[in-house]
Amino acid sequence: MMPQSRSWKILIFLGAGAVLASASQPALAGTFTVVDGRADNEISEISRLYVDEQLAATIRLDASAPQRAVHVETAAGRLNHTYALCGEITIRTPDGRTETHEVNGGGILHHPEGRTLNALGTRNFTEFYLADPDDPSVVERQPGRSEICSVPTS
Repeated sequence: MMPQSRSWKILIFLGAGAVLASASQPALAGTFTVVDGRADNEISEISRLYVDEQLAATIRLDASAPQRAVHVETAAGRLNHTYALCGEITIRTPDGRTETHEVNGGGILHHPEGRTLNALGTRNFTEFYLADPDDPSVVERQPGRSEICSVPTS
């Protein structure tokens, strides 16, 4: 009898370890899609999407990749999520010069699961935000710049 009870203890211990291991990783509640496209005067773009202060995606656009879609997984137990969209966009000005603009914006996503959101820029490519073309109430833009965005040093 002793070997059987010992093996049960090992199984119980291993089972508890599996529960602890799965508890250390957040359960995923759903996904949404972000679509980013290059504007006519854009040469290139690199943008980073943060959801709930975690890097969720990096999007790179240029002549060979003028549009990208990324799928973002959200953590379980939350209906609303903070987001920040940061990056650098290089444009060609009407007089032929190139300029690189830092883009930075953020807000709150309300129930984004299953949605497709567009990454949009305004104010001469200095403001960056997400929008749902089908339901404007999904994205609440917050004024100003997001603190999580930092300008790369290289």
